[in-house]
Amino acid sequence: MTLAQILSIAIFAGVLILIISEKVHRALAALLGAVLVFMLQLMPFDEGLEHIDFNTLGVLVGMMLFVSVAKRSGLFEYLAIKAAKAARGDPWRIMVFLMLITAALSALLDNVTTVLLIGPMTLMICRELRINPVPFFITQILASNIGGTATLIGDPPNIMIGSAADLSFLDFLLIDGPIVVLILIATIIGFKFIYARHLTADAEDMQALLNLDEHEAITSKSLFVKSVVMIVLVAAAFTLHGLLHVDSAVIALSAAAIMLLIGRVDIEEALLGVEWTTIGFFAGLFIVVGGMAATGVIEIFAQFLAEATHSNSLAALLLILGASALISAVLDNIPFVATMIPVLLSMGASGVDIYPLWWALSLGACLGGNGTLIGASANVVLSGISTREGYPLSYLAYLKIGAPMMVLSIILSGIYLYVRFCLFQ
Repeated sequence: MTLAQILSIAIFAGVLILIISEKVHRALAALLGAVLVFMLQLMPFDEGLEHIDFNTLGVLVGMMLFVSVAKRSGLFEYLAIKAAKAARGDPWRIMVFLMLITAALSALLDNVTTVLLIGPMTLMICRELRINPVPFFITQILASNIGGTATLIGDPPNIMIGSAADLSFLDFLLIDGPIVVLILIATIIGFKFIYARHLTADAEDMQALLNLDEHEAITSKSLFVKSVVMIVLVAAAFTLHGLLHVDSAVIALSAAAIMLLIGRVDIEEALLGVEWTTIGFFAGLFIVVGGMAATGVIEIFAQFLAEATHSNSLAALLLILGASALISAVLDNIPFVATMIPVLLSMGASGVDIYPLWWALSLGACLGGNGTLIGASANVVLSGISTREGYPLSYLAYLKIGAPMMVLSIILSGIYLYVRFCLFQ
């Protein structure tokens, strides 16, 4: 390996160690890594900026602004009370309800938008019951990434794969959908053993929650109606953005601008609702990973995968699934998928049947994000909300839960892919 490649790996490893140790804030760790990439001249500054996925950052900023305005209507408190009443105030049932809502919304919206909507609801319920919301946030992180795997628009890697392989919304629903449902059920069962016995609340607090009037939570009826209409329109726009040929960031920023206009909220106040540390973290991490891409580290690994699995379809499926999951747990899955797409296309040009491999890449990259606290955008966003509200969610605390559940989902995915594409061939 060249010196530049060794340095790029060392910088990434250093950033990861700082994040895990929690000695410095993860945003600062990522930005320090980005600075080192430029100072050591691993790539020019202009090239570094090209590695930042501004579409992802645009979606984050746009939807954070959108939620910042919409939450002033009392919409999320209204939904929270409705969900709590449907679960009869029982913390475990509330957890399951919120997981199902999170998974369903993540399939129709992007998973970042979903956790921005679900987060305030969760906080409101847990404060009423006087219980720790961190277990709820962990389950919702997993549910958002699982649900997002089911559709073309649920997770950015699927958008990229669908575009490269000419796969439709229906293709993802028919192929990824069944295993996503199975994984979600298995995940809920797993969490029943992990959390159900420990989720208790005083009977008085549960009754107090049930006695709340959801209509009293609405602080502005006009803004409430506008928010509901806009959420429906945004969901439709995200669903159809491929046909409209409009980037998801444009949709998110347009929705934010419209909400600021019709909500008549002071923009400076709305900007306070944006998790700027999360934005800084992603910008820095994109540059650090870009350093490894620019020096050829990611490409070397991708080529190794291609050569190692060229002649065995089952080995190719399982290796791409497992490697995608492992790498997506510690790297951002977007640059990895961007590197793997031309590798798969090259394998297809040489006569290999790559259709099953697209699904291995999709399942591995999307579900692998559940492995660590930095594995996917939704993880970082929701953990940022939790920490800001006074409930720190540490890297290691999440790892103890997220990593085993991710491994379970990948094992189920491997069995599913084998049965669907190899067993009867």
